Amino acid sequence: MSLTAAIPREALMRRSDLLAFGRRSPSSDTQYKVPRTSQIIFGERQYLLRVLDSIERTAIAPEQRRAEQQTIERLIHARTRELNRMNPGWDEHISTVLSPDVTTEQLDQLAREAPESDFFLMRLISEHPRTGSATLALLARHPYGAVRENVARHSNADAKTLTALSRDRTQMLWYLVANNPSAAEPLRRRLQQQIKEMSRKHHAK
Repeated sequence: MSLTAAIPREALMRRSDLLAFGRRSPSSDTQYKVPRTSQIIFGERQYLLRVLDSIERTAIAPEQRRAEQQTIERLIHARTRELNRMNPGWDEHISTVLSPDVTTEQLDQLAREAPESDFFLMRLISEHPRTGSATLALLARHPYGAVRENVARHSNADAKTLTALSRDRTQMLWYLVANNPSAAEPLRRRLQQQIKEMSRKHHAK
């Protein structure tokens, strides 16, 4: 409980994370085709922990409480095993990133060793102030949009990485790059001019 309580709220799963990968047709029973990433699994475990806490705090018949506790605890353990199958020692890796003593080298190693599906860990690393430019260059190619957003606004991202992100066709990351002092000045001026022109066109309508 103490580990997850230390995680910033903005790092938790966003509702848009579910929608970004496609939606179920209202007229179909087809399931959502959402990749089962660590972001999803961790979010489920957090909700299960809240349900368990509620069961333990509210007035429920003892037999019902024990039965429901056992069911929820089995589900929580199942989610933990799933995270560890994806990336062995998952909770320990998260603790390392959240440690005040974590180093740039440790963050780089975690980013390079983690599977691509560990969205949650990658998101935490991409927003960490000690993450170095080489790691950010690697994360700039990550499929998870929130990771690329964090790189686009990160002060340690180098000019080459930010230039590449400004050309991203899947997201309008150039808005973030335009306000990142680490971007090359000519690029920032051009992107800021784009913002002004778009603003003028919007107000002219």
